[in-house]
Amino acid sequence: MVLDALGKSLQGALKKIANAGYVDPALIKDATRDIQRALIQADVNVKLVVELSKRIEKRALEERPPSGMSNREHVIRIVHDEIVRILGGTREIGLKKQTIMMVGLYGQGKTTTCGKLAKYFQKKGLKVGLVAADVHRPAAMDQLEQLSKQVNVPIWIERGEKDAVRIVKNAVKELKPKVDVLIVDTAGRHKLDADLIDEMKHIFKAANPDEKFLVMDAAVGQQAGSQARAFHDAVEVTGCIVTKLDGTAKGGGALSAVAETKAPIVFIGTGEHVDELEKFDATRFVGRLLGMGDLASLLEKAQEAAEGKDADKMARKLMTGKFTLVDMYQQLEMVNKMGSMQKIMGMLPGNLGGKLNPQQMEHSQRQMKKFKVIMDSMTNEELENPQLIKSSRVHRVARGAGVEPKDVKELLSYHDKSKKMMKQFTSNRKLQRKLMQQLDFGSEGPLGA
Repeated sequence: MVLDALGKSLQGALKKIANAGYVDPALIKDATRDIQRALIQADVNVKLVVELSKRIEKRALEERPPSGMSNREHVIRIVHDEIVRILGGTREIGLKKQTIMMVGLYGQGKTTTCGKLAKYFQKKGLKVGLVAADVHRPAAMDQLEQLSKQVNVPIWIERGEKDAVRIVKNAVKELKPKVDVLIVDTAGRHKLDADLIDEMKHIFKAANPDEKFLVMDAAVGQQAGSQARAFHDAVEVTGCIVTKLDGTAKGGGALSAVAETKAPIVFIGTGEHVDELEKFDATRFVGRLLGMGDLASLLEKAQEAAEGKDADKMARKLMTGKFTLVDMYQQLEMVNKMGSMQKIMGMLPGNLGGKLNPQQMEHSQRQMKKFKVIMDSMTNEELENPQLIKSSRVHRVARGAGVEPKDVKELLSYHDKSKKMMKQFTSNRKLQRKLMQQLDFGSEGPLGA
């Protein structure tokens, strides 16, 4: 995973501070050097790293911690805040009628990101249209058309037309009035040249976009800064999208390119599928990087996976202490929709994801799939009343699912443990009331807590 090495190095530097008996100038300088080394190894711009480390050291030595915060906690907070700062902070992209122009070099994942962005706005309830304005790459129009079908949005495409500006003008006239968000895919090049810059400027005038997003591959490296600056000079970039953050590249170059454009990262690509695009929140991202977790994003993913009202319905039922195999089946489906186990664990605080190796995570993922197959072989009566599943039924379910009887028993044991955990929760009125309020059930839950 991109930035895994950076995350581990930064966490190591923070552990020095967290485990120290007291914080003195020598410790701060030592930890700052570790942070500096970690960022440079991750391809973050050297000049930026030097500026960042100077600010961390200056603040850590001169600022007094706020009331109720220890020196150690204060220094860790400074590191967190300063890394957030170099990433440009967080910028909300409005859910409104708008035109978005996508720019970037060849092979950065720009066309794929157009499809992902269309899916993102579509999930927010907006009508989206795509414009195929890359007339230089032969497969670009075909690729964008396939993506438009995949996410079920209209596309403006003129095969045979070699003038990208004319295509955009026609799309603005014909398609734009029918949609809320118009996304214009433009041509990339192997390198920035005069022709590309000239074409971008003309498309910019024709589209009159509200947003100009620069798409950059996480593997772009140290040249990210100069590339970002050139695109910004041409069309005044308003936001960056970093792609392929699920790979093994260092990633620091693309992340630090925002310093050149003064335009923050607005989205990050975390996989190949159209729904693997995350709204970028610098505070959450850095928290995850430093092992502090990202529970807010985890809860958002859970809500999306449970589809809103279903989540409330399931939560209300669980609050009553009832937990059947039907409920467990729905939970497993929800977890599956949220993404890989590695991504989910990475959002938990305390670096819990790092405590499970990839083999353990893969085993858990396989186990969940197996449990679903076993439950598919049960009758509705058995799903609602698992206590009915005794010896003969265990063997029948195992045969139907193509597994061993011990696998069925393991599922029943897992369900029993989960049910006991639910009962413990329902007996904890204080915790229950807090969760009820978070789920917007009001000050009193269904149990009259």
